[in-house]
Amino acid sequence: MGYFICLTLALGWACAAYVRSREIRRMKDSLRGGNSFAFISHDINALEHSNQVNLPRVTVVMPLKGFGEHNLHNWRSQITSLYGGPLEFIFFVESTEDPAYHAVNRLLADYRDDVDAKIVVAGLSTTCSQKIHNQLIGVERMHKDSKYVLFLDDDVRLHPGSIGALTTEMVKNPEIFIQTGYPLDLPSGSLGSYCIYEYHMPCSMGFATGGKTFFLWGGCMMMHADDFRIDHHGVVSELRDGGYSDDMTLAAIAGAHKRLITSPPVAVFPHPLASDLSFGRYWNYLRKQTFVLESYTTKVNWIMNRALFSSHCYLSWGFVSPYIMAVIHVAAVLRIHSKGYSLGDDTEFTSRGLLLVGGLVLCTFVELLSMWNLTRIEVRLCNLLSPEAPPLSLASYNWCLVFIAMLVDNFLYPISAMRSHFSQSINWSGIRYHLKDGKIHQIDRSKGKGPKFTDLGGKHLYGKKGGPPKASMIGVLSRSLAQWRQPKKFDV
Repeated sequence: MGYFICLTLALGWACAAYVRSREIRRMKDSLRGGNSFAFISHDINALEHSNQVNLPRVTVVMPLKGFGEHNLHNWRSQITSLYGGPLEFIFFVESTEDPAYHAVNRLLADYRDDVDAKIVVAGLSTTCSQKIHNQLIGVERMHKDSKYVLFLDDDVRLHPGSIGALTTEMVKNPEIFIQTGYPLDLPSGSLGSYCIYEYHMPCSMGFATGGKTFFLWGGCMMMHADDFRIDHHGVVSELRDGGYSDDMTLAAIAGAHKRLITSPPVAVFPHPLASDLSFGRYWNYLRKQTFVLESYTTKVNWIMNRALFSSHCYLSWGFVSPYIMAVIHVAAVLRIHSKGYSLGDDTEFTSRGLLLVGGLVLCTFVELLSMWNLTRIEVRLCNLLSPEAPPLSLASYNWCLVFIAMLVDNFLYPISAMRSHFSQSINWSGIRYHLKDGKIHQIDRSKGKGPKFTDLGGKHLYGKKGGPPKASMIGVLSRSLAQWRQPKKFDV
């Protein structure tokens, strides 16, 4: 089992690396051909003014919650897109008490004359998750001429040509229902951050297809605006009426109606994790990820979620068990030798066991090498896609911690999944959601009694209503600005 899981992961990452490296080769060929803007478009003629004026209008909707160390840099990368068509950005917060409200106002004041951007108070959700509520308010407020709507999380760090690349694919193939991408985690050094990185890496295989995929990440989703205007396939009603997870709900709709989801090879986004990401915050994040499988829209969706639940739990402990057995076997052999006992007739059996342990070590090495190679290639691709930014590097990655994180994460996943299954409730950014029959049926808000920080970004969740930010918030804002000008080694 250990051999099979390790080598299957290694093969999947090798295939994903091939797709990403193929895009790198295309970009370098374009650069050698004299196209200095290959990071925006492989076809330099597409950047001519006559082509740019015909580009469709895009509305970018960004639900916000809290404010942390990487947010300013992320938001700047989003609103400074080099997309040549009409483009509007709408930030949404649940109230003016959210620290993000004041931070975004400061940022937009600097770009008032350069971008079409605004911040809107969406109010509190009552029938769905707060994120989905903000998104639906966003599609109600988007420009009447917008052809596409792009949903982004506030921890997404875009490349200058990301919006243009997504739009080009939508125009090229009108059959696309949703376009998506996936983050490249940049661990901050703590075990919790490496557990997040390890958790996301197997999922990255499904997003590195260079085309059709069955996976969907809610952090980046481009869709047809008219699908929301006319509630096509029930995209609005399914989200509004008890929706907990935007990506799982929309993926279920796409599957039920056999609609196309794609992920272009350039849709990989740097995702720096919080420098103080503790193990407790990682556990909270894992709980939210396993809780997603408890939400569903149809009976078929429920069956698929149960299948994912069961297979993931089986494979997670199936991954960890061989290492436990290997440690026990090696410890037994060392104890026998240390006591001076004779192995006698057990010599052949013991040698065979040590051979199996050696095979597991070899498979683990191949798996880690494949993971390293995919990360290396995605880092190179991100550097090519953002030539204006300080380059990313693998120098900060600790591969011993990556291996430990693989064991810890796979051991904890079934425990988290079981707890999510029996609790049927979760605290998400200070709001507790309760599910019934796969839908949200109760929302509890108890300000100050829940967590004060979000999990991955370490963002402050609470601020002062209506007034200017507190002195501490100004300090956070100043530090974030300084960090944006002089990024750390894992920043873009």
